[in-house]
Amino acid sequence: MSDDDFMMASDEENYDFEYEDDDLASNASNVDIENKYYNAKALKEDNDPEPAIEEFLGVVELEPEKGEWGFKALKQVVKLLFRRGEHQRTLKYYTQLLTYTKSAVTRNYSEKSLNNILDYVSAGTTDMTFMETFYSTTLTALEDAKNERLWLKTNLKLAKLWLDRGEYSRLTRILKVLHQACQMDDGGDDQSKGTYLLEVYALEIQMYTETKNNKKLKELYNRTLQINSAIPHPRIMGVIRECGGKMHMSEKQWEKAREDFFESFRNYDEAGSLQRIQVLKYLVLAVMLSNTDDINPFESQETKPYKSNPQIAAMNSLVDAYQRSDIHDFQRILRENGGAEGTSGGIMSDPFIHFYLDDVLRRIRAKFIVNMIAPYSRIEIDYLAKTLNIEVGEMEDLLVMLILDGQVQGKIDEVSGRLEIEVAPDTGAEEAVAGTEKREREQAARLASANDTRFKALEAWSGSVEKLSRIAFGVTGRA
Repeated sequence: MSDDDFMMASDEENYDFEYEDDDLASNASNVDIENKYYNAKALKEDNDPEPAIEEFLGVVELEPEKGEWGFKALKQVVKLLFRRGEHQRTLKYYTQLLTYTKSAVTRNYSEKSLNNILDYVSAGTTDMTFMETFYSTTLTALEDAKNERLWLKTNLKLAKLWLDRGEYSRLTRILKVLHQACQMDDGGDDQSKGTYLLEVYALEIQMYTETKNNKKLKELYNRTLQINSAIPHPRIMGVIRECGGKMHMSEKQWEKAREDFFESFRNYDEAGSLQRIQVLKYLVLAVMLSNTDDINPFESQETKPYKSNPQIAAMNSLVDAYQRSDIHDFQRILRENGGAEGTSGGIMSDPFIHFYLDDVLRRIRAKFIVNMIAPYSRIEIDYLAKTLNIEVGEMEDLLVMLILDGQVQGKIDEVSGRLEIEVAPDTGAEEAVAGTEKREREQAARLASANDTRFKALEAWSGSVEKLSRIAFGVTGRA
């Protein structure tokens, strides 16, 4: 072997040896960083988190370039500082954490991590100024990184936070920004962002529902149903349909409300949302108000499994008593399961259900009265009131409503305190209305006949007067 060959071989050997050294050193460094991270996690369990914070920051310093361990360590620091209420330091290290999302970790991992941090912070403070700053910092970083998807999701998360806290002025500002982000240059909706657009509409619809702005609610609700390009999460459609049902209830369009609540329940059920139970109660309420005795809300394939659910059992019993027109059983179920508004567990604990129960009570009382007075030509109003356990004045109001609706053909004799029934009451409002229309037609025919008779009599009398005039004045009838 020549000297040159020897030197070349020697150089190659030295190169291989140095490469292995670097690799080992790198592995050793990674092991040190990893050990330091887990040591910091162990310290985190102590009462004083400051040593853990220092150890996590040491992980960041050890990492030669921004990487996954530094990202994980900063996440822990942000949470620990926030838990201690150190908002300024929280923002400082959170801002540093956001710089890692550009290249140090994958986009999916960073999105998941940021969502978790935002949820953690949102649930842990009532400081609205801090919350706005925290989200604003996040959104600025995402805009710089041109991560539109996470930017939209973060804005939606912030909007949901303001909605839940009733911060409607803040919510309105966010919704305006989101609408602009989902629009094309000509101001029309960007159908390629249909899924995000439906989420924006769902938030706005909930705001209008809470603030009882029915005009805006109806306009927006109809617009959402025209979006066909989106494949929304079923939870979003559950929200939209639930608000639609409440809107129809406020307009007393019970049948439309029933349809919307059923669709809402079906979507919530598909999404696995616990809200499905509450909406199922609303569905039962709408069924009773729609006066459809032939529809049982628990007979469909989707609702049947929930028939025996403890939270639903009372509503199921209530609708059964309603359809049997058993007012006493209905009132008993309300007494035993009603609860007070604002409490938990009772039928009336939900303010929405509580608001419409008076309408349901009037309907079942009306059904009961129509059936009860069927054999009578007159009946004491006081007796009816005692039977239903209500005041006489309330009973009189109910009877007036039934008479005006055509369900009872009669009149109230205030002197004797009786209901005088002129015609045996029909069991259905439609038959009562049909009978009323028939009587009106007969009366009109009699009136027309009487008018015709009077006209003929008048014509005969006029002829007689003319004849007498001719005789008296010697008129012969010639021209």
